[in-house]
Amino acid sequence: MRAWVVDHPERVEGSPLRSVTRPIPEAGDREVRVRVVASGVCRTDLHLAEGDLAPKHFLVTPGHEIVGVIDARGPGADRFSVGDRVGIAWLAQTCGLCRFCARGDENLCLAPSFTGWDRDGGFAEFATAHEDFVYSLPDGYDDVHAAPLLCSGIIGYRALRRARVSRGGRLGIYGFGASAHITAQLARAEGIRVHVMTRSEPARRLALELGCSSAGGASDEPPEPLDGAVLFAPVGTLVPTALAALDRGGTLAIAGIHLSDIPALNYQRHLFQERTVTSTTANTRRDGEEFLALAARIPLRVEATEYPLDAADQALRDLAADRVVGAAVLRVAEGDRPTPSHDSR
Repeated sequence: MRAWVVDHPERVEGSPLRSVTRPIPEAGDREVRVRVVASGVCRTDLHLAEGDLAPKHFLVTPGHEIVGVIDARGPGADRFSVGDRVGIAWLAQTCGLCRFCARGDENLCLAPSFTGWDRDGGFAEFATAHEDFVYSLPDGYDDVHAAPLLCSGIIGYRALRRARVSRGGRLGIYGFGASAHITAQLARAEGIRVHVMTRSEPARRLALELGCSSAGGASDEPPEPLDGAVLFAPVGTLVPTALAALDRGGTLAIAGIHLSDIPALNYQRHLFQERTVTSTTANTRRDGEEFLALAARIPLRVEATEYPLDAADQALRDLAADRVVGAAVLRVAEGDRPTPSHDSR
């Protein structure tokens, strides 16, 4: 099968990915093998390729927003049938035994594994996954537009919950890429006013098209104090900016797995009056199921730029250069294309 691997982590201009031919993997105990149809290109894949995240094994295949069709089942796998369209996301497996798994916080598991980091991901024609960590996908999204739901959507959903903004409240979003444009729509569906701060002019236009109340520059002050904010841009210098924009009791949720260094905070300006800063660490399967159920009901508009599998390296370069509006997605193979019931363009 064709696959991409991280050959030598470095800036994307140095071509850290290499296209290779590999044997088709076999499904292990309680695993399914998926013929990959589409795979989202996430900023985490960029961090992996550039070495911000150290690869967990040599020549790992990135990609953790996988849409495909089950073509084989390993011993004991009976949750899905061959031919089912499914999704594979970032959280690949947890121990199920540690104190965090026992209390339902499996995203904090002490011995987790992740798709496209610990185990090979979706920048390939086939992938395997433990059946308990595979998702059924909502109807109404074709393969390319379903792929970003599996990380951008799920992590955005968790980050929105971490920001603790109630109906009628005011949310700030810093950075407006794949995850943010989905999160903004979730917030608006809950009656929350959304203000976007991003350096990209096309992203600001998209934010206004999606009904956000305002869209300004990355460091601009929003037009009103915020009850909560989500930082999607991996830029630590925006943390003080976002904290200063919070109203009393507001919460800033940082959504990325990687963040550049945060400059010194001023207690009175940034944290006093019970302002809170928190991180968003992976997701639970419960988050995934809740979000995908919402996606089945809310008419989410998923913006996606499609690339062929052979252009995975170009997709990462475009992502790094902010040339992608919304999400970048690899079209790996032809698959079923349900008639969209939502505006998934």
